[in-house]
Amino acid sequence: MSEITIGNKMYRVDQDGFLMDFNQWDGNFAESLAMQLSIPGGLTEKHWKVIHFIRDWYTRKGLCPLVYHTCKMNQLRINQLKELFPTGYLRGACKLAGITYKYAYHGNTGKLSVLAEKPAAVLNEKRPLETRQDEKEYRVDVCGFLIDPDQWDEQFALHKAFELKMPDMLTDAHWKVIHFLRRHYFQTRSVPTVYDTCSFFGMEIDELGKLFPDGYHRGAVKVAGLRV
Repeated sequence: MSEITIGNKMYRVDQDGFLMDFNQWDGNFAESLAMQLSIPGGLTEKHWKVIHFIRDWYTRKGLCPLVYHTCKMNQLRINQLKELFPTGYLRGACKLAGITYKYAYHGNTGKLSVLAEKPAAVLNEKRPLETRQDEKEYRVDVCGFLIDPDQWDEQFALHKAFELKMPDMLTDAHWKVIHFLRRHYFQTRSVPTVYDTCSFFGMEIDELGKLFPDGYHRGAVKVAGLRV
């Protein structure tokens, strides 16, 4: 954690520059980040509409809206969102709104509810789990993201899909996205943005949403054993 000063106000941010306290946010914080996030012209009315939507959703529901919700409710296609926030949804729009995926499960009081990770017996027609593999242990953070991406295997992905109650479990379409995310990560050492993924597969955001209903970061990235 570190502190940055904008004007006469000090803000607490994490190591990636995300605001630590949702309630500490103000317009000056967002404006000051715009240049760093490849928005050289500053924040327009279109930017503010998305930023305030994200904050309002979080205030009312106690969690960060999925990129699917933000696009749908603001009538934006994925390429339009990219034009507004080139660095990504989480690393652009949500960051400017003073929210990060790390707060996805926080209530408005800032308290965090944690559910214990428990292994579950899961069957998948195409990739059945090996019985002995159920005994493997994985190190995850408080939000359930795998800490070491090298520890990932398909067993982990299947268990996460079960935990997230994904209706179709993992089909070939899911695996293609998962392996793309992991390939991109190990080639560039960075998690691809939702724009990168949609562009690579030539899909719109609603198509990706049908595959991973819990969201891009909380669904696809988590199942792939990665975290931003």
